[in-house]
Amino acid sequence: MPDHKRTDDPNDAVLSAEGPAPDAGAQAARRRRRAQFLRDLHEAKELRNRVQPRRVRAERMRQALRMRTFRW
Repeated sequence: MPDHKRTDDPNDAVLSAEGPAPDAGAQAARRRRRAQFLRDLHEAKELRNRVQPRRVRAERMRQALRMRTFRW
């Protein structure tokens, strides 16, 4: 039966509890990939906000309404 927890990238493989801990190099590579992904995501959100200002304003208004109606 194939191992469904593994990915194509060996650095991203999900290790079982009894498996060895990932080395520092793999963790650093994972953090770099994650940081790049978050930078790209932030850039995409900014671009969307510039391109669709009316939609962004409406979303901001909905969020403000949700915050006003939320009871602590």
